[in-house]
Amino acid sequence: MKCFSVAAAAAALLTTPVTAKAVDPAPVVAAERAFAADGLELGIQGSFYKHSAPNGIVFSPEPQLAKAVYEKPQPKGPPLVWWPLWAGIARSGDLGFTTGPYTFDGQPRAWYFTVWAKQPDGSWKWLFDGGPPSSTEGAAPKDSPVAYAKLSERRAGSPTKAMTEVTAAEKALHAKAQTDVKAAFLAVVADDGRITGSRAKPPTSRAELEAELATRAASIAYAPLGGSASSGGDLAWTYGAARWTKDGAERRGHYVRIWRNDKAGWRVLFDELLESPPPPAKANS
Repeated sequence: MKCFSVAAAAAALLTTPVTAKAVDPAPVVAAERAFAADGLELGIQGSFYKHSAPNGIVFSPEPQLAKAVYEKPQPKGPPLVWWPLWAGIARSGDLGFTTGPYTFDGQPRAWYFTVWAKQPDGSWKWLFDGGPPSSTEGAAPKDSPVAYAKLSERRAGSPTKAMTEVTAAEKALHAKAQTDVKAAFLAVVADDGRITGSRAKPPTSRAELEAELATRAASIAYAPLGGSASSGGDLAWTYGAARWTKDGAERRGHYVRIWRNDKAGWRVLFDELLESPPPPAKANS
């Protein structure tokens, strides 16, 4: 009976809201700022290589290992400057993200998005880096305070179980997105969730979020490619391919998401749609 009681208690713990813990995204923010500082010191190539995880990816235009993309030394080039304004972290303190604006050669460009994972040696390395051409208009300046996303309210208990649950949630989202993208996302986006992809500034309200979704095609075919979850099973990131038709033309690209295990279940905390450049035109024979 004792073994049964312990097992039952453990199962109940994993399916009930968790209590607040002393964890915040400060280590993730510090890792992002160190990454950005090295961008000025080492240049883009050197900094991106140094701070990427062994399994970190970028879209170039298909998913590729960042270590392979950035391994060849390059001149520093014009300065790339970026800073975090919004960040989140898993309760287990081993998976997180930041996003914020960036400039290139002194000119405002867009918003970046980085997924971070704590490594076995305790350091933080990024798993993904990239962002859509969202406007930086009205963005807070460098060194401004960083806003933190709410912590999760539930945990799956293991990354394996979390990814099983997230895969199911994502499958349902993708099925609905084939006929109604806006309704599909509004059904699963977190109250404090953010969705980006257009040239508008990232939304900070529900009305702006709905306006952002309205810029997307009504139907998108999504295909998952990968991702991972925190050790506690309360936060996960996913990425995959996307295809849609807009203005009579076939478009393709990728999505990247953060899923958070909320009281109501897994919810989309962040989603970005990254359109790939069109393939080069074939030369006339």
